[in-house]
Amino acid sequence: MSKEKKTAIVTDSSCDLSDEQLQEHHIHMISLRIICQKAEYRDRVELGQDELYELMKTELPKTSLPLPEDVSNLYDQLLQDGVTDVVHVSISSGLSGTFNMVRMITQDYADQMNIRIVDSKTLSTGLGLLVLGVAESLEAGDDPDTAVQKALTMRKSQLGMFVIRTLEYLRKGGRIGLVEGVVGSLLQIKPIIYINDDGVYQTLAKARGYKGAVETMFQEAVHRFGHAKVNLTVVHGQALEDAQALMEKLKQTLNVASSFICPVSPVLAIHTGPGLLGIVANRMDA
Repeated sequence: MSKEKKTAIVTDSSCDLSDEQLQEHHIHMISLRIICQKAEYRDRVELGQDELYELMKTELPKTSLPLPEDVSNLYDQLLQDGVTDVVHVSISSGLSGTFNMVRMITQDYADQMNIRIVDSKTLSTGLGLLVLGVAESLEAGDDPDTAVQKALTMRKSQLGMFVIRTLEYLRKGGRIGLVEGVVGSLLQIKPIIYINDDGVYQTLAKARGYKGAVETMFQEAVHRFGHAKVNLTVVHGQALEDAQALMEKLKQTLNVASSFICPVSPVLAIHTGPGLLGIVANRMDA
């Protein structure tokens, strides 16, 4: 008699889903790491957003891959729980080595479980929306392969973009990617940065000043989605009121099916600094 199938969903702490969302859909999260001068922390588990911004006043921590044993311990636990299939949706391989590391470690489990590792080619709630898509697909009775295909299709219709007050954090963290240096800092020209199809940062548009950049980002969302039904998220770095105002404005203009606001996880905030505002959305009919 064949073993009854049991599927687990795994992602990492860059997904920016809340603890409640993770629990509701039984999603397992592996923490990336934050390395400080005197200590290191598991992202979100041992260090929260407010503590991180406090730390950043005195030093700029570095980010690192999850601990290998955190990955193998989780997969040991999944085996013990009788899991037969895993859908593991990872932060973009273009922005982190996490995807490749997970792929290597999970080879040891390939004989015992059917593991599908998905390179999301994105991060933050871009990743989070794909993970929720997988969860909802499985909950609706789809098999794991169908759930993965739906997530990959969803990624094609997704736009994730953000505005930051300064590029210095992206530069220092080596994540500047294809974002050109700001032309003329005197003019306060700011890029609207998006995650391209290859999963790296690129400039989508430019605007004068932070407020101008947020308005341009809003217009990009309107232009991209029009009247299409969207799943919408707004992310922020210690800028909740601005995020709420932006969400309100988007809801009045776009055809929003579902939405939520969330802070970016500490491991992402290190590269963007305080004041980040981002819009991530995907079409529901794609």
